[in-house]
Amino acid sequence: MYGWIRVSDLISPSPGRRAWQRFKRNRLGYFSLVVFCVLVLLSLAAELVSNDRPLVLRYQGQLYLPLLHDYSEKTFGGDFDTTTDYLDPFIQAQLAKDGNWVLYAPNRYGPKTLNYFAKFPNPSGPSRDNWLGTDDRGRDLLAQLLYGFRVSVLFALALTLVSVVVGVVTGALQGYLGGKTDLVFQRFIEIWSSMPYLYMLIIFSAIFTPSISLLLVLLSLFGWMGLSDYTRAEFLRNRQMDYVRSARALGVSDMQIIWRHILPNSLTPVVSFLPFQMSASILTLTSLDFLGLGVPPGTPSLGELLSQGKNNIDAWWISLSTFVVLVVTLLLLTFMGDALRDALDPRKAQA
Repeated sequence: MYGWIRVSDLISPSPGRRAWQRFKRNRLGYFSLVVFCVLVLLSLAAELVSNDRPLVLRYQGQLYLPLLHDYSEKTFGGDFDTTTDYLDPFIQAQLAKDGNWVLYAPNRYGPKTLNYFAKFPNPSGPSRDNWLGTDDRGRDLLAQLLYGFRVSVLFALALTLVSVVVGVVTGALQGYLGGKTDLVFQRFIEIWSSMPYLYMLIIFSAIFTPSISLLLVLLSLFGWMGLSDYTRAEFLRNRQMDYVRSARALGVSDMQIIWRHILPNSLTPVVSFLPFQMSASILTLTSLDFLGLGVPPGTPSLGELLSQGKNNIDAWWISLSTFVVLVVTLLLLTFMGDALRDALDPRKAQA
């Protein structure tokens, strides 16, 4: 008997699909990718998970959206025109009357919410109200970790993107042009990498108002050099290949050779390096926040929480929870990087 043969069985998968299949076979790396994506999605939806405002409420027959709009206390029977504090026992009693209903986030505290009605002095340990406790200012620790994780990941993604673009462009020019261009770039990189960027951050933080954008620009000035070296080495190797010589003989322009022929075959080490670059970016931001040179005051920060843990040794829940978040994040990125490196390894692709 003759069986059916699928057309897909006769067509070999593309290199990208084969690399993805090899990546999925690495259970630890694939599981780390899934967990990391879930954590990032939760942090992006942090306002729906941890917020001191109700998501939606019904009061006296009318619907309100406190998550999107500010309402004064007079709207809910208060005496002042100030923005409603939904943790106030009076407001909670008003909203609990018959005919009213409120939908809260699972954690009823935001990143800047001060628990004025806490039963214990700050920093207080884990309790029914504050699941992971509070910091030395009375802010909910779970909200701080959730929003601080989002700031760290988004900052690391932005810094990695800028570093990749600058590093690939400079490395491609060095490797493809070679000669004096490569020599001048290499001497510049040696001089630039020897500059103490920590002192520069201290100087700029004293001159300019601290901001995430300023920090991103300053760190981007130094974060591209490692990727530039990888790209340069790949271009130096690939520019001598037969397909590049054939393209030159056919009159293809240098830009097309770089973009269409050499660059796609030179991105393997760059892509493999991305998770490790993100890990380094998160550690850099955390270290600067720990020293007080990072994000502006009031911004949720893992480094600031570590600093609070150092200053409040008895409040073990601050250091422990922050340490767990950092270790888990860095481990997930490391496992992803190892799996990605193995999936793109040409020696294993031939196995």
